[in-house]
Amino acid sequence: MKRKGLLLVVFSAFLVLLTGCNSLAVLNPKGPVAKTQSNVIIFSMLVMALILLVVYVLYIFMLTKYRASKSAPDYEPPHVEGSKWLEFTWIAIPIIIVTILSVVTVRTTNALDKVPAGYEDQKPLVIYASSSNWKWHFSYPEEGIETVNYVNIPTNRPVEFRLYSYGPITSFWVPQLGGQKYAMSDMVTKLNLVAEHEGSFMGKNSNFSGKGFADMEFEVLAMSNAKYGEWVNEVKNTAVPLTEEQFNSLLDTAKVGRQTYSSTHLEFSPAPEGEHAGHNHGGDSSGDTQMDHSEMDMDMNMDHSDTNENGAEHASHGN
Repeated sequence: MKRKGLLLVVFSAFLVLLTGCNSLAVLNPKGPVAKTQSNVIIFSMLVMALILLVVYVLYIFMLTKYRASKSAPDYEPPHVEGSKWLEFTWIAIPIIIVTILSVVTVRTTNALDKVPAGYEDQKPLVIYASSSNWKWHFSYPEEGIETVNYVNIPTNRPVEFRLYSYGPITSFWVPQLGGQKYAMSDMVTKLNLVAEHEGSFMGKNSNFSGKGFADMEFEVLAMSNAKYGEWVNEVKNTAVPLTEEQFNSLLDTAKVGRQTYSSTHLEFSPAPEGEHAGHNHGGDSSGDTQMDHSEMDMDMNMDHSDTNENGAEHASHGN
């Protein structure tokens, strides 16, 4: 009796906690990418719920029909051979379920790597999103402006985020606009998103990258095209330009607030893509590479000469 009372208390407390929870951001999409992913999540949950329902119904049926009963002491249950059709059925059903989920997942994944359907004819807004030491830098090469720890985008226009990192691997994620994608130090990954509703959406780093990763949150403010244009003009007219010295200081500072600049760091620290791909964010490594190869060749020649000398010495001793 005490055990049932304890379970009732725990269950009641669980219900109270649930009533205070907000709706999941991933199930409250504000763009076509997030909506597609939300549909896949809901579809997978329904499939799993259907599987559980069938399993529980069969479980109750088996417990009821084949429960232990008071039989005669000399009772022997009838001998039953295995059914090939039953074996085929319970092998085929999981294969069908996995196949359906795999096809849906693969098709959705391929679709999410492209510009969302209906926006293919629009020119995307390119924004470079780079992470450093528990902060985010957003560079707008077309507008020539840059922000730190917040990003403004126009609604109903595709946005192509180009992601990279000035440190450990991070993960760029705006749950209400789309899924996460990794930002790495020596390459650029692309993430296509569209916001179909105005509003403020939370973005974050979803990959553990050190003690300050929990504070790597940023705001994505979706606004109309007119308001977006006004904001860009305001930044160009009021913000100070970003210098290389200031940017290096930002990289070394652990935590900073929101900042806005009327120029981008791409001018003196380009993203690791194209001819700038590779180590050190586009630094010219050709000279270092040639030096490494030349030193390697010298070491190999020295090794060969030592080997020949040792061989000749052994041969002379042998004679």
